[in-house]
Amino acid sequence: MEVFLVRHAIAANALPGQSDDARPLTPEGVERFRLMVRALKKLGVGFDRLYFSPKLRAVQTAELLRPLLQGEAEVTPHLAEAPSSALLEQLRGESVALVGHEPWMGELVAWLLTGERLGERFPFKKGGVAHLEGRPEPGGMRLLAFLPPAIGRKL
Repeated sequence: MEVFLVRHAIAANALPGQSDDARPLTPEGVERFRLMVRALKKLGVGFDRLYFSPKLRAVQTAELLRPLLQGEAEVTPHLAEAPSSALLEQLRGESVALVGHEPWMGELVAWLLTGERLGERFPFKKGGVAHLEGRPEPGGMRLLAFLPPAIGRKL
């Protein structure tokens, strides 16, 4: 399986009284992530499944990824929390994208690569993408690429 782990794009700070879950992407975040999607398309990236956190900024980031999707999209609460076996058991397809949040995306990369929970060893910038390949289980994958959001502006 190919797995693309994506940290949500740049989001607004929470307004007074606003839930963290309701923070939207900023116009800059949308524009920069569109460039990342364009770069991924140039690299031939596509997904047959797209999983994303229910938090608004992840939902909006997933929506921007839809041009790369040839299958189904699914919201999962498991991407709004620490990595778990329940998340890995949910994954279906040959090429999937997961949109979530730090520090959990970095922790998920480490867990899939090493089988250990190494904390923030793979910190994601907002809009960053990690490309892994292998069995979606702890220690069962290898890292093919770790793309910072600036790659979108360069490609």
